[in-house]
Amino acid sequence: MSETTSRDRLFKTLADPSRRAIYERIARGGAQTVHALTDRSGISQPAVSKHLGVLKKAGLVADERSGRETRYSATPDGLAPLLDWMKHYGTFWNKHLDELENLLNRID
Repeated sequence: MSETTSRDRLFKTLADPSRRAIYERIARGGAQTVHALTDRSGISQPAVSKHLGVLKKAGLVADERSGRETRYSATPDGLAPLLDWMKHYGTFWNKHLDELENLLNRID
């Protein structure tokens, strides 16, 4: 998969507020079952399962089966495309803000 495709999938995945909330709960609280996520989400178990499938396909969560339960945990490198994208634009804006600062200093 190309870098652009994985980044687009990541953005589309995190654009949904329910999916983003599920991901944040897993990232902050550690591995959780579908039942635990459903209890605190305000949405149905099938909807939570569907969101988890999309998060998994985007590389944001991994699942581990334990008996009849599956625990979902955040994947550490899942946000890498987003971080790379932000780094690129951070460099861009830092350069332009430095140039603006130099201009303002010359005007003074």
